[in-house]
Amino acid sequence: MRWSGQELTTEQESALPGLARLSNLVRSVSTPEFAGIRFHEVLAKSALNKVPGESGMPFDWTINPYRGCSHACVFCLGAETLILMADGTQKPIWAIEVGEEIYGTRQEGRYRRYVRTKVLAHWRTRKPAHRVTLADGTRVVASGEHRFLTERGWKHVIGAMSGPGTRPYLTKNNSLMGFGLAGLDELNRAPLHDADYRRGYLCGMIRGGGHLATHEYKRPSGSIGTITQFRLALADTEALHRARTFLEVEGVVTAIFQFTPGNERHRPMTGIRIANRAAFDRITDLIHWRAQESLMWHRGFLAGIFDAEGSNSGGVLRISNGDETLLAQIRESMDELGVRHTTDPPNAIGVSAIRVVGGLAIRQRFFQLTGPAITRKLSIEGMAVKSQARLGVVSIESLGHEEDMYDITTGTGDFIANGVISHNCFARNTHTYLDLDAGKDFDSEIIVKVNVAEVLAKELARASWKREGVALGTNTDPYQRAEGRYRLMPGIIAALAESGTPFSILTKGSLLRRDLPLLVEAGERVPVHLAMTIAVHDDDLQKSVEPGAPTTKSRLETVRAVREHGLDVAVLMMPVLPYLTDTRAHLDHALEQIRQAGGTSVSYSALHLRPGAREWYLQWLEREHPDLVGKYAQLYAKGAYAPKEYRMWLAERMRPLLRKHGLERPGTVKPARGTSPIHERSLIAEELPDTFPQPRLF
Repeated sequence: MRWSGQELTTEQESALPGLARLSNLVRSVSTPEFAGIRFHEVLAKSALNKVPGESGMPFDWTINPYRGCSHACVFCLGAETLILMADGTQKPIWAIEVGEEIYGTRQEGRYRRYVRTKVLAHWRTRKPAHRVTLADGTRVVASGEHRFLTERGWKHVIGAMSGPGTRPYLTKNNSLMGFGLAGLDELNRAPLHDADYRRGYLCGMIRGGGHLATHEYKRPSGSIGTITQFRLALADTEALHRARTFLEVEGVVTAIFQFTPGNERHRPMTGIRIANRAAFDRITDLIHWRAQESLMWHRGFLAGIFDAEGSNSGGVLRISNGDETLLAQIRESMDELGVRHTTDPPNAIGVSAIRVVGGLAIRQRFFQLTGPAITRKLSIEGMAVKSQARLGVVSIESLGHEEDMYDITTGTGDFIANGVISHNCFARNTHTYLDLDAGKDFDSEIIVKVNVAEVLAKELARASWKREGVALGTNTDPYQRAEGRYRLMPGIIAALAESGTPFSILTKGSLLRRDLPLLVEAGERVPVHLAMTIAVHDDDLQKSVEPGAPTTKSRLETVRAVREHGLDVAVLMMPVLPYLTDTRAHLDHALEQIRQAGGTSVSYSALHLRPGAREWYLQWLEREHPDLVGKYAQLYAKGAYAPKEYRMWLAERMRPLLRKHGLERPGTVKPARGTSPIHERSLIAEELPDTFPQPRLF
């Protein structure tokens, strides 16, 4: 790496505000080799990182000399994109705050379901804007790098099938997952609670759940007097407080009282009331039917009647009442707002229910347009991600300008944006540990722990250190390009060896060769484990499936160089691709190449299609091997892992081949973590078909 022409600045002159406040910042470095990126050299306070026990990793300690990544994707949405909050309301992404609860999704068995999650990070950046329009009218403005969940997995807004922009991307053949915001327009975004909305809400609430009455009585003088009464009692105080506030805006001040105490079967109910004739007349006027009402009145009316008489349970939204005049008004208001519905026949006591039909998409449209006050009725917790909405992609347009855009990190890794499932950023909140922004800074402000070796040596010298194994390369490759300049690994290797701490290094880079003499010396003092990942041993297939990765030949040459220095090196054949690299001929050829290069053992596992990798791989498969699409759909029908039958079949195929080439893992013949152990019964290789048979639907 050339560092000539680099620009050096002091922490006070160029570093971000958070870094400038730190006493351990040494300097910031910019170089032509990494345009738009600054390396911030810091004096680390610690080097060893404890791996959480719940992570399931087969090691307890790691070392990360670098923080941040120059290859990270930037995922951003337009500022006004509506995010589905945990209380069922919608909020623009610019207004989201860290710590708030929103909806995300989680795969549970066969279905992805809506679940509550927390916002872990929130940031702003400026990116070229694109507008995605769906068949139901839903529109989302996003950066080209943003990803949405489709019926074929996660896909970027824009991309390419080859070249530097290679990645899975949206086309007009895709449908997004979620419920959409059908008919989202300026009317839908108009602020609620104007005068017409207030009148409509009070009409629906009071006609649905209130009590208005007049009583005549005879005065002592013999004249007839009139008593007026208004009362509204609810268990949900959200709706009661809204109604009371709306009445106060209209000049009606009510008194609040306890209507009924709670018990084991019923919640307590609170009420408001008045006995003033002028206030009574004002309420009567507010809820009077008019010949023609505005759309905003209809929105308020449906919100009020839903808060008073509505329910949303078991995926069914209904409003029940026995007054045919009121039912007719509900139907009229739903027609005005384009909410599909049907009316059930009256029950034994004469109450009919008007049901919203069309699935979650229409229910969410109802909530978005009306804005009810009772949030418990808006919950979609645990519901499956299934929708009748027309969410096919109609167009993807570049808007021709940059916009301020926002993104968030959540606990589930996704969130609901304008009614469709949106991918969040990759754990960018970890970059805030130095008060750095989790957005652009993650890509352009790279932290380099220039003293990591010295700090590590002190930590390893502590009496409490038990010389447990330490893994490098499990998070970021310790031999990334900047290592050519900073040379952090030699000091790390020396510190580990001198302290008697065993360690392992996993890398794909050839820069490992630079440190082979040091690793030889370290290997004389402590166990040192080196590993290279080499998955595909067919040149054409490797170039097709890994167009940006080092060639198989170059990685085998690195294995050979390691062996020439007398060190062992394991090769990870991960992943084995069903129907492509799992034939006996391919596996035999691969193991022969590894043996000739000097590899000392091989670990393997079947392809694991996690979200993020799944959509890219399946799109590549559809383009390059369309005949295999159906087989993969069946093989991975139940999730990310290949089924147990396939893993057992692969284990039995690999066992004799590993033995033949002398590449069994020392002390075990079990495949790598994530696959099934080899069955005790040994099958004869010749009894197996050349490729795994067409799978059943599991």
